[in-house]
Formats: sequence, C-alpha cells, structure tokens
Amino acid sequence: MASDFVWFELVTPDAKAAEAFYTSVVGWTTEASSGPAGPYTIFKAGEFHVGGMLEMTDVPTGWMGYLGVDDVDAFAKKVEAAGGVICKPPQDIPNVGRFAVVADPQGAMFILFKGEPSQDPVRPAPMSPGSLGWSELNAAGWERAFDFYAPLFGWVKHEAVPMGEMGVYQTFGPEAAAIGGMCDSQGPGPSHHWLYYFCVENLDEAIERVKAGGGQILIGPMEVPGGAWVVNATDPQGAMFALVGMRG
Repeated sequence: MASDFVWFELVTPDAKAAEAFYTSVVGWTTEASSGPAGPYTIFKAGEFHVGGMLEMTDVPTGWMGYLGVDDVDAFAKKVEAAGGVICKPPQDIPNVGRFAVVADPQGAMFILFKGEPSQDPVRPAPMSPGSLGWSELNAAGWERAFDFYAPLFGWVKHEAVPMGEMGVYQTFGPEAAAIGGMCDSQGPGPSHHWLYYFCVENLDEAIERVKAGGGQILIGPMEVPGGAWVVNATDPQGAMFALVGMRG
C-alpha cells in the first residue's frame, strides 16, 4: 500500500504567537493537548484534527510531515539502507502511535508514523478550507529524490508540468491520485526541503492576513493547473509554508 502524509507538525520557539498567526491566516481552531515533549497544540479544520504544534527553542523552526507506514521500525531501516538517515530512532507516543524522525539522502527531514487503532483516521475533504492539501519537495535534483522515495512509499509519477527555465514540476502519489510534487529548488530556503500547502477559501484575503500577522510572502501569487493560486510564505518565527486557494 502506498504511503500518504497523515499529519503535519510545526516546531516553533513561540507557540502562542504561532497559534495566533495560523488561526488567523488559515482559519484553524486549536485544542490543547500534551505529548512526550510537553504541551502540544492541535490544529483543527472544523471538527477534524489536521496538525499539531510543539514549542521548542533548541531546534530549527519549521513544519514536518508524517508519512503513514505499517511498521515504523522496518521503514526506518529501509530509509537508512536507501541512503537516508535516522535522526530520532523509533519510539512510542503513549495512546497515539509510534514514530521515527528520518531524513532523505539530501537532508530533507520527515517523520514515519503508525497510529494506534483507536486513532481516528478521518480527514477533511480534499482542498476544503483548513485542510493540508499538497506536499512539495524542493530538491537538489528531483530525479534522484524520486528514486529514493518511490520504491519506499509506493509512489508513481503523475503529470509532469513544464516550467521553462526552472525545469519540470513532477507530480507524484499512489496510483489513484497525485498528493504532491517535486522540483529542483529555485526559491528561498534550503536547497532540499519539504514544503506543505494549507488550503484557504480566498487566497487574496489570506495574503493580507499573512502580512498583517507579521509573516512574509516569498513567492507568488502563481496560478497552478486546475485554476487555483498559490503563494510561498514564512510565519513570524521563520517557518516556511504555502497557501493554496482561489482568488477574488
């Protein structure tokens, strides 16, 4: 079975400020919880839990994606055998699941995750406001990156979108549908990193909320296939994220 991103997590030095920013920009509500590292904030789109936030000051701020797998320990070994790195060995989150923090051969980090059977897997409808609708790997050579991820997680190539001098934007996912894209790095940020797209109802209004909240628009708005528009941005603490939605 092909893997998909099942959770997204923000590590930030100022959880209170980040909560105010993202609830304004994306329209999420929050729910207080706790985890192995202390207090934990859950982001909700309507009734659905879609992501979380952890305050830490000794690691880089940023968003991390959780890839659902059927055996965290086995997949961690596969990542390492394929040239990746185990950054944090597999461990349990009581009553939630098991996870491991890993990185691909070029350094882009992500999390392997298997939830407890009691965990509700229901997610909001695709592209609905507040959902996390697209995962993008900006790579130092996307072809090499695809060769790492595809056999591990059962991904295949979908549409290849020509981008002129910037090369090809290769969408990927399980056979049924694309869940993200890969491209050679062009814009700000590390040369190899995952970028996650949050869906908003009106992109123009969300852009103004980013600016008003102390964030920055790095790239866009740009139109993408299907008629939606996207921007790349940073929050006030420096975490990169992206927004996707219709304009006007």
